[in-house]
Amino acid sequence: MIEGIHYQNGYVTPDIEAALAWFRDQGIADGRAFEVTVPVTTPVGSGTATTRLAFLQVGNLQYELIEPVAGLVDLYREALPDRGVRFHHACMRVEDWDAFRQRVAARGWPVAIEGGGEALRFLYLDARPFLGHYLEYVWATPERWAQMGLSF
Repeated sequence: MIEGIHYQNGYVTPDIEAALAWFRDQGIADGRAFEVTVPVTTPVGSGTATTRLAFLQVGNLQYELIEPVAGLVDLYREALPDRGVRFHHACMRVEDWDAFRQRVAARGWPVAIEGGGEALRFLYLDARPFLGHYLEYVWATPERWAQMGLSF
């Protein structure tokens, strides 16, 4: 299931500060790391996921850097390289979350993690058997997209 507007590639890293330093060395200096804890549901249960994140905009593509910290973060931790970054997922924006979720359920796609709240929702489909990586889908209110500096 590939749909929506592809706007981001996600990378996992064991050291987000070192990853940001590498991007700065390439002349991309707009990212900063911050920690976030969100409620999530995974195949093993519900709880929270705490990650350190950084977002870097390069033209029309956003690079997301993810350092897993605590909680239900196995889908990130299992993909970590020893150093540097490793591609983890492509991310697409969807317009109608409820209709999207109905299509996911109808097609039986395996959901690896799902979370968010009223202003932003996300989920990862496990497309590794075919594509070799996850597919993330995000819905947000127009105000939340604007807060993130993204407009579509």
